[in-house]
Amino acid sequence: MQIGPHPATGRGAAARPARGLGPQLLRTYEILRARNGHLGWWPGRTRIEVIVGAILTQNTAWSNVERAIARLRAARLLSVAGLRRATDPQLEAAIRPSGYFRQKRRKLRAFLALLDRAYGGSLARMARAPTAALRAELLATWGIGPETADSILLYAFGRPVFVVDAYTERIAMRHGWIHPPRRYDRLQALFTRHLPTDADLYNDYHAQLVWVGKHHCRPQPRCHDCPLRVLPGRRQIPGGSRATEAPSAGR
Repeated sequence: MQIGPHPATGRGAAARPARGLGPQLLRTYEILRARNGHLGWWPGRTRIEVIVGAILTQNTAWSNVERAIARLRAARLLSVAGLRRATDPQLEAAIRPSGYFRQKRRKLRAFLALLDRAYGGSLARMARAPTAALRAELLATWGIGPETADSILLYAFGRPVFVVDAYTERIAMRHGWIHPPRRYDRLQALFTRHLPTDADLYNDYHAQLVWVGKHHCRPQPRCHDCPLRVLPGRRQIPGGSRATEAPSAGR
């Protein structure tokens, strides 16, 4: 998307406070968007595929989730009806590559129970629920925490909810955007207070931060060629000028 007038308000970045984090957060996105283009995340064909991916990606690499989703698709289980009819052994066998497969099977079942109980098994009906109410229901569902709930809201239902994760936290801490104590809601509010309320912006911004976290802002950082090295306020990280690892591919 263009950083310009926001369709809901007619105001763009210029309407934001001239001081503070707003301009820097917008500049961060502009730099990354110029470097990468729109990253087109989340790579799901259907709502249920995005939801399944959001649950399976907990505590594992996305490459493992891709393998699990491919197995679900091959077994014709990658639909609400398919997940519902699958036996526990069938479901566990399909999602085994994602790790913690017994727990994740329970989490998928818990989501289906919410869908059936509150929305008659209809994702279309769930998509019409108010954002705050749906988020509360997701958070009350076993195995779904804030990051997973917000990923479902943003990527499956297109709601303007900013998703934060470990990459976001690491980047924000190293650039001095936040200070301890670090809480999910506090970090999320940092972005929602200073950015236009726009689902496409939130979608791609989160994907861009994940790209930075995987390629540059690692536990052992690669600052020397990071596109965000031009931002003011960046903290000096021990070892941050050295290329200690080869970049990982993809998100």
